[in-house]
Parts: sequence; C-alpha cells; structure tokens
Amino acid sequence: MSADPFQLFDAWFAEARAAEPNDPEAMALATTGADGQPSVRMVLMKGHGPDGFVFYTNEQSAKAEQLAENARAALLFHWKALRRQVRTEGQVMRVAADEADAYFASRSRDSQLGAWASDQSRPLDTRETFEDRYAEMKRRFEGEDVPRPPHWGGYRVIAEWIEFWSDRPHRLHERRLFTLARGAWSEGLLYP
Repeated sequence: MSADPFQLFDAWFAEARAAEPNDPEAMALATTGADGQPSVRMVLMKGHGPDGFVFYTNEQSAKAEQLAENARAALLFHWKALRRQVRTEGQVMRVAADEADAYFASRSRDSQLGAWASDQSRPLDTRETFEDRYAEMKRRFEGEDVPRPPHWGGYRVIAEWIEFWSDRPHRLHERRLFTLARGAWSEGLLYP
C-alpha cells in the first residue's frame, strides 16, 4: 500500500501513454448546474499533480457555465488497452491567468484561432459559418501572435479522493481508494 496516489497516477499514466493508441490524457468530465442535471463529456487533461487535474475550455461553454453554478466535478480516465480506470471527484478552481496564457501559447496556431472563432456549445446554423469565422480570425491575427481570448481559460479539479480500478478475471476486480483527510492521504480497498 502507498500513501501517495499521485505517484501511482504518474506510473499508470506513463503506461497509458505507451499503450493507448489515442489520447491517453482523455478524461470524462461530469458536471452539474444549478438544476442538478448531470452532464458528461470528454476533455483532455493538460496538467496534473497534487494540486489537481487541469483542463482548458471556453468559459462560456456549457461545462463552464455549470461549473460557475456548482464548482464541483467528477473525472474518469479509462485506459481500455490496460484494462484500468481512475476516478476522482472534488472542488473545481480556476487556473491562474498566467498559467492559462502559458498553455494557450503552447497550442498550435490553428487551435488558437479556433478558440477565437468558436462560440462553444452555442447553436451553429451551418459549418460554413464556423469556417468563415475561422478565416476571419486568421486574417485578424495574420503576422502576429494569437493572444488568449478573454473568454478562454483553465480549470483544476482538486481531488478529495482517487480510485484506481484494475480489471481482474471473473469480475474479481481490484479497487484501491485513496482518501484525503486533514491534508494527508490514506489508502484502502473497495469490494469490486
């Protein structure tokens, strides 16, 4: 047994990066708004560690609006090739502006332009409308760096518990649960 779930996560994530054919950093993000209706979608983890799991999005998207109403979320990593998954839940905090700026600057130029062109989660009449907006942003920022849009930023899910699930024959799975209490992690097991 270990007392540090982040060391275990680092090891599992390294194995997932070697084994998963597509997007080992993909995670299901579940949120709820004020109405209590759950919503889940896939996002890409862009940072992780003892301070939490980080993703970025348009702050006017449905997920961001839900997080503004209820700053709690659940995450699920499913690494099918390894027959493993990791689940966690916790409070969500906004990423600092300088951290969001640094990540945005690391994105491809096309992704940066797409962030400006997209009204994420809003109705779109035709694909052509979006492509026209993208072309407009391409012209607008031609010959210069693309700054982070004011409506785009990051979120950090601060884990209160983390469960590591491993597939075993005959559904005799292994479930290791790390729980944070008074600033210290403890580990236990769950029945499959």
